[in-house]
This record gives sequence, C-alpha cells and structure tokens, in this order.
Amino acid sequence: MRVAIIPARGGSKGIPGKNIKFFAGKPLIFWTIKVAKDCNFIDKVIVSTDDEETAKISLSFGAEVPYIRPKELASDTSPIIDTVKHFLKSNERASEILLLQPTSPLRKTSDISNIVKRKIDKNCDSIVSITEAFSHPYLCYKLSISGKISSFMHKKNLKRRQELPDIYCLNGSIYLANRKFLLEKNSFIDEGTLGYLMPQERSIDIDNIYDWEIAETLFRKIHG
Repeated sequence: MRVAIIPARGGSKGIPGKNIKFFAGKPLIFWTIKVAKDCNFIDKVIVSTDDEETAKISLSFGAEVPYIRPKELASDTSPIIDTVKHFLKSNERASEILLLQPTSPLRKTSDISNIVKRKIDKNCDSIVSITEAFSHPYLCYKLSISGKISSFMHKKNLKRRQELPDIYCLNGSIYLANRKFLLEKNSFIDEGTLGYLMPQERSIDIDNIYDWEIAETLFRKIHG
C-alpha cells in the first residue's frame, strides 16, 4: 500500500499557523491534500499533526488523521523521518511512503504521478524531487568576522557562467521510498536515490512571508 503522509505541525515561528493560513483562498494544507487525493497512485492520504485545529481542517478536506502526533515529534528540531517511522510502526500494510510537505503548494498531481511511475520503471528504493539550484555554489562566498569574503568553493579556473557544471538541490516537495529502505537508512536519501526534476516555478518551499508572497503570486498566475 502506497501512503501519502503530509506532516503539518501546529507551531511555526516564521509564519504563525502557516499550514492552515489561507493561501489563494484556501488553507495552505488544502492544496497538498487535493493533489494527493487526485493522484490515482496513492491509496491513503494521511495528515500527521500535533494540532487539533489542523486535524479538523484536514479531515474536512478528505484526509485521514488517525492520531494526534506526540509533542516530542512536533518540535522545531524533530527530524521528519521520526514522524514517518512513528507512522510505520503502527501501519504494517504501508509498503511505500510518499512524503508531501504542505509548504510546497505549487506541485501538481502530475508531479506525484510521474515520480511514482519513474520509481516503478527504475525499480529503485527511493526517489526525491529536485530543481535547478537558484544560486550556484561556485558563485557563493564566505564572510569572515573581519568582513573579508572568500570563495565558498574552488572554481577550477572557470571564468564564465556558461562553463559552470549543472547543480541541483532538493526542493522539499516530494519524497518517495520503500518501507524497508526508510527503516534501515533512517532517511529518504542514500547514494542510490534517484532525482525527479521539477521546474523552479513549482519548487518554492514556503519558509517565510517573502516565500509566501512569491508562491501565492505564482499560484494565482498559473491557476488564473
């Protein structure tokens, strides 16, 4: 059974109540629940939350909330993999976990379907969504206490942007892995993990109000 888990803590320092704050006319978490429920490859859509209000709203949109997440798994420093393993321990039928963070409202159902189909086609243990890096590390600098800058990476005599190698980063939107892999690796990623490329305009992970405003503007432009 392939289960989508949407982790949604009640607390948020950057944007209070972020997961249930209205985004393009609906609570932010609605958009992730919707694309998950619209995907034919997902058998169950679960919201994992420590917050009663988030649970109530998620249930109203058709997601399942089988329990309220323990407080020790809902702090700012709680690793998300612990939330996934907590679910797996009480759900032996879940053979695959699709982690969908509610802070990525621009992903499409087709992104989820395509990443599942790619995993099946390649017969891999895990696959995650990536996007082209917004800032190339070869063009980044470190700042010393005295205010001097130094190259973050050795540039190997590269002089033009066109000469730089292609660099990608996790976009935080979609993580998919087998049950056994997650329990053994304690992660969605290892050396054999595949990447599913998503465009930058669908890869914004909302962390602060600046991200929120950009994401909402793009969302309204895409959806009219």
